[in-house]
Amino acid sequence: MLKRQAAVAGMFYSDSSEELERDIRRMLSEVLNSGPAPKAIIAPHAGYIYSGSIAASAYARLTDVHDQIKRIVLLGPAHRIPFRGLAVSSANYFSTPLGDVELDRNAIDQITDLPQVHIMDEAHALEHSLEVHLPFLQVVLDDFKLIPIVVGDASAEQVDEVLEKLWGGSETLVVISSDLSHYHDYLTAKAMDASTSSAIEKLQLEMIEPEGACGRNPIKGLLLAAKKHDLKATTVDLRNSGDTAGSKDSVVGYGSYVFD
Repeated sequence: MLKRQAAVAGMFYSDSSEELERDIRRMLSEVLNSGPAPKAIIAPHAGYIYSGSIAASAYARLTDVHDQIKRIVLLGPAHRIPFRGLAVSSANYFSTPLGDVELDRNAIDQITDLPQVHIMDEAHALEHSLEVHLPFLQVVLDDFKLIPIVVGDASAEQVDEVLEKLWGGSETLVVISSDLSHYHDYLTAKAMDASTSSAIEKLQLEMIEPEGACGRNPIKGLLLAAKKHDLKATTVDLRNSGDTAGSKDSVVGYGSYVFD
């Protein structure tokens, strides 16, 4: 059994499974759960003290369908190593303090015949953009399988092609992991993040600026897919680290969005 432990547990997870679950449930309880269940979400991937409450605002929308969603297609940007295309893992399970998450090997096999998709464990080894979402999914959902994909230098069309093969029905949820602007002053970041949010809501992938979101490549792929499937995007939370747990001199932006 090939299993990958959470590589950055000390940076992003609490010290114990009990503390982690308690923190997740507290964050979920502090946000509203209103509106239809989404087909896709975009949520941030910073340490929970900075962006956990923003991520919770999207994950709370899954509460009413906790027993219906059986498959998660999780895409996030590559932070550690540069590569072209999209990287999948050879593991059978990803492990967090809350337990093991089974990977959907059959679904992964369905996309590895695409030329832009590669089995590349080194892209996953130290990549936090995916694993910080797993505890939220483990707490909110019942049993599910995971398709984790790290996105490198890839076009919107390449990402969309992968999403189309995995789109499925109501049993499948697409999760895009991304923070927004990085290391600008508070007011500059608010303006940049508002512009990015507007582009997301209007499904205008061409308006996502290079500095607007670290996960711009998977975001653009989702926006292209959302157009094809007539989905509507809604911003459910938009803040930055100056609002949550940091200085306003240099902030990172966070937004949560639902697509239904």
